[in-house]
Amino acid sequence: MRFGIRPGSTLERAMAGNAWFVYAFFYAPIITLVIFSFNASSRVGIWGGLSTTWYANIFRNPEVWDALKNSLVVAAVSTVVSTIIGTAAALAIDRYRFRGDRTLDGILYLPIIIPDVTMAVMMLLFFARIFAFVDSFGPRLSLGLGTIALSHIAFNISFVAVVVRARLGQLDKSLEEAARDLYAGPWETFRRVTLPLIMPGVLGGALLALTLSLDDVVVTAFVAGPGSTTLPVYVFGLVRRGVSPEINALSTVMLVASIALVAGSLLVQRGPGRTSDLAHELAQE
Repeated sequence: MRFGIRPGSTLERAMAGNAWFVYAFFYAPIITLVIFSFNASSRVGIWGGLSTTWYANIFRNPEVWDALKNSLVVAAVSTVVSTIIGTAAALAIDRYRFRGDRTLDGILYLPIIIPDVTMAVMMLLFFARIFAFVDSFGPRLSLGLGTIALSHIAFNISFVAVVVRARLGQLDKSLEEAARDLYAGPWETFRRVTLPLIMPGVLGGALLALTLSLDDVVVTAFVAGPGSTTLPVYVFGLVRRGVSPEINALSTVMLVASIALVAGSLLVQRGPGRTSDLAHELAQE
């Protein structure tokens, strides 16, 4: 008997039916998208048989490759920078007490809570004021891949910090204390004990940041400039001109990539922390 529910009872069957309904509600549109991405007909709502024509079309489209290149460049830069800063912020808030630490802890969650459009307007206004100030000294700045990467870093830091802090909460601090007892300095303790143990959280946060960067539309659309269109923004532009099987194929490719990244992030986070050689030595002591 689980949670006081008798096996085979009407309540258990009702709960199971509700669970299946929720799954169907979430995944039926996804399954429909994948099926119709192989539709031979050029009319989206009419099935014309199986075909991979639309996949061949998108892979031959130079605009798709340019947008994909922009997405990968932005995602790589924002992931690396946000992972470093987010990990440092998580360590600072979790391990140290300083003036304003609780305020910083609360502010860290704002990019996760506020709507994307609000974040986009804030970043656009910020860049507009910065550009106006810099332009008064001579150099001319404009929106592009740099502003997109900075915007993605701004919201990815919070997601990385949250994931790393969750991993820090599971860390056995006695290993760090033992390392200090054996005269290991702060940097050596971090490098050989703390970092290997929280590495699943760091990698999980990095994969999550990579996924969010590759999937972002709203913020990117606001801060993008000429020649800096990313793949999600390109797809959004196609949708505004009318849905076609080519969009279904491109959306399916992006969907598969996103699912793979999220699944990798969850697997890495659930994996046990790899204890370093020094941690093994400390355990033996």
